[in-house]
Parts: sequence; C-alpha cells; structure tokens
Amino acid sequence: MKRKPLFFLLSLMVAAVTSCKKSENTATPQQEQSKSAVRVCIDKSDPGKRVSTEGVAVNASLWANGKVIRVKFLNGSTFLRNKVKTYAKVWENYANITFSFVNDNQAADLKVKFSNDQTSWSYVGTDALGVSGETVHFGWFDANTDDTEFSRTVTHEFGHAIGLAHEQSSPAANIQWNKPVVYAYYAQFGWSQQDVDYNVFYKYSASTTTYSSYDPASIMQYPIDPSFTTNGFSVGWNTVLSATDKTFIGSIYP
Repeated sequence: MKRKPLFFLLSLMVAAVTSCKKSENTATPQQEQSKSAVRVCIDKSDPGKRVSTEGVAVNASLWANGKVIRVKFLNGSTFLRNKVKTYAKVWENYANITFSFVNDNQAADLKVKFSNDQTSWSYVGTDALGVSGETVHFGWFDANTDDTEFSRTVTHEFGHAIGLAHEQSSPAANIQWNKPVVYAYYAQFGWSQQDVDYNVFYKYSASTTTYSSYDPASIMQYPIDPSFTTNGFSVGWNTVLSATDKTFIGSIYP
C-alpha cells in the first residue's frame, strides 16, 4: 500500500511549512507555520521498500546509475517551469543522474503539476513509474514566489523523486519528540495522530537499512520548532543542499 505523498503537503502535511521558506526575521518554524497551512511534504513511498542509507535513500526505488530521467509538465507558466528546471537540476551537480525536460506531449518518467491547493509532494524514485497522473506536485508557487522558496521546495521534492526519504526518518535520528505538542500543532491543519505518526515520527528500521550520521541540515529534513521536542532541539528552514546531501547522493549515484 502506498503511503500518502512525501510532500511539503502543507495543508495536509507537516514540516517545511507555512511559508515553507525560512523567514528573514527570527520567527520560529511554529510561528511561521501558523500563518497558513503547513507547507511540508507528505511521504508517498511504499513502506515495503524502506531500505536506506544515510540521507535515507529508499534503495528499492532508486533509478539506475547514470539514468536520464524524463520530466514533463502537465501545466504551468513558463516562469514556473523554468524555476523548477533550475532547482531540480541542482542534484545533477552531485549525482550521476540527468533530468531531461521533454515536451508536454512526450512520454515521461516524472510528471509535474502546479496547483493552488497549498500542498506539495512527490512519489519516491521509481515508485512514480506506471502512475498515470502527476507524480510531482507543487501547490503554492506563483509569480511572486521568491527564489529561496523555489530552492527549498523544488530541491526537496526532486530529492524524493530520485529516491530520498525524509531525514527525520533516519535510523540514526534520535529526536526527543514532545508528541502531545506535535499532535496538537498538526491537528490545526486536519492531521490525525496517524498522519503525524507516519509523516513526522516514523523511523526506518536499522535491521533493514544501512545508514550513517543523522544530518539535521539536510534539504530532506522537516523544520522542528523547539516546542516540538522535550530537550529544546530544533531545526530551521533548510533551503539548500547540505554538505552531507552532496556527498551522500554522490555515493548513491556515483
């Protein structure tokens, strides 16, 4: 059974949120998120394929090394399309994969759609194959979206598209969650406790994964407000690839 999408599912989701981007002021992730629906990504991977390494790559959903991944747009302005192309291709600098953006009427491995539903998500890697409709979804971009937000959201979703899961799901993560606070926070946006358990608290099993150190700076990490943990641990709005993201994806696609 496929899970819900790994999205910045914001309205339905969690963690990169409300303004998925980092504020220029000192507002916490929780303060930022309170401005609108949660702009985070909901997981759309298959629970049966959770075999990963540092950075949490779902091995069963990885593309062949050197793969040229064909991508087409189902809608969207030239401005939005060009922004997605720019930030998706950041991964090509560190991974031996290529995104080839094809014409709207051509066959494609990934299909991108824009909407105004305040949710963003992507299928994980090759789980997108065989899906008849969209496989990467962006729900809050418009002509006024700034480059920081495009960087944060597009890079994250295309990380999912090449096989990466959320960093807080790493077996190496040891986040001391304040669960009642997190449940209450996401309940404001219609999330059930099951939604939060799956999208926020879930961790990959060490017995079925290979992994290294946890990387809170990863582009695949949700923001964490200090109130969400019992020890004050927090993560801000990661908007670009971390050093570990770069080396890790290079080891996955050498």
